[in-house]
Amino acid sequence: MSGTGRGASGERLPLWRAAWVVARRDFVAILFSRAFFFFLLGPLFPLVVGGLAGGIGTQVRQSVDQPVLASSLSPEENARITAARRNLTENGRLDLPEVVSVEAEAGDTAAILRSDERNYGAVLSGSLDEPVLAGSPDKLERWEGAVAVMLAEARQSAQTEFSSIDLQPTTSTTADRNRDQLVTAQASQLLLFLLSMLLAGMVLSNLVEEKANKIIEILAAAIPMDAVFLGKLFAMLGISLVGITVWASAIGVLFLAAGNIIPPLTVPATGWPAFIALGIIYFMMNYLLLGSVFLAIGSLANTVREVQTLSMPVTMSQVLIFFLASLAVTQIDQPIGIAAMIFPLSSPYALLALAAQDDVVWPHLLGLAWQALFVVLFIRLGAALFRKRVMKSGRQAKVPRKRFWQRGSRAA
Repeated sequence: MSGTGRGASGERLPLWRAAWVVARRDFVAILFSRAFFFFLLGPLFPLVVGGLAGGIGTQVRQSVDQPVLASSLSPEENARITAARRNLTENGRLDLPEVVSVEAEAGDTAAILRSDERNYGAVLSGSLDEPVLAGSPDKLERWEGAVAVMLAEARQSAQTEFSSIDLQPTTSTTADRNRDQLVTAQASQLLLFLLSMLLAGMVLSNLVEEKANKIIEILAAAIPMDAVFLGKLFAMLGISLVGITVWASAIGVLFLAAGNIIPPLTVPATGWPAFIALGIIYFMMNYLLLGSVFLAIGSLANTVREVQTLSMPVTMSQVLIFFLASLAVTQIDQPIGIAAMIFPLSSPYALLALAAQDDVVWPHLLGLAWQALFVVLFIRLGAALFRKRVMKSGRQAKVPRKRFWQRGSRAA
């Protein structure tokens, strides 16, 4: 009877076969449930809302008139500073505020700033030799340097032209490549952290639910507890990979629809195929590590309230571990980076960042073996805690032995 975890001879199934039975049962039950369908839709709503909000914000920023600089100098000086601004922006590639010539009498600076004709941010008055810039404090701080450059150019000549420079753009430089690969490493760490924290909690909720229904005790009586924990962990991992596949497909469709709006991503040091493969593997290992810790917590909790109380330190520690791995990105070959790769819970983050910046292979092989070892240890620990704290509730209580004087009193 394989459904009860025993073979035809009545003996228990081997560990891996029993784990497969539990994993298949949980995977099918969750995959074809209505709750899982709504779980898949959950993360897509923030993406849609964020995309709409970003598009609306960009449109609003583009529709707002940019502030301009009003120049109330003499007509000749207005022409010179306008020509200077044109020369500097066209030839020097400088980002300077637009200059609009206005005619005003001395002392009309406030009236110009209150005018509704244009979105005036500041007013330049006086003369080229003794200029006066009036406006709000933030505009003065922002435009002081730009106005000084235009004044210096206007004092020389309005017709000054810059010498032509032969531009030879290159595809990439070492500095650009290192910077972009660092951004890729940080982004991959953040994605790994968000997916792990979002999906690993399913292991804990599933275990507590079956503990409340006494299903877990029935399974534990039929098959080894290690197999129960291992099967549940891999079933939740399979469900998580299904969810990630759906979300990645939806995001890929959005990227294809966006076209050239999204800039091309920098190729990591290991190349995209190897980096994506390592990213999937490190997500699996990080999920197994975090899920096995949650299973150990679930063995100590009897109610949802206890789960929240016990899982809070683990969640907070995960944030600290993520900060440690993020700090190690820029010091991957320093002691802090090596420590992050050795510590099992931060090892997937640190090694994924290493894959984005270096094409070395042996640390990944060693790190995966090291992480697998701790997955086994955490599962064994959780199973031992469950047997000690939960399975003893199904044993028959020991009848206390009576003392000899109690026997005598009963006989009397």
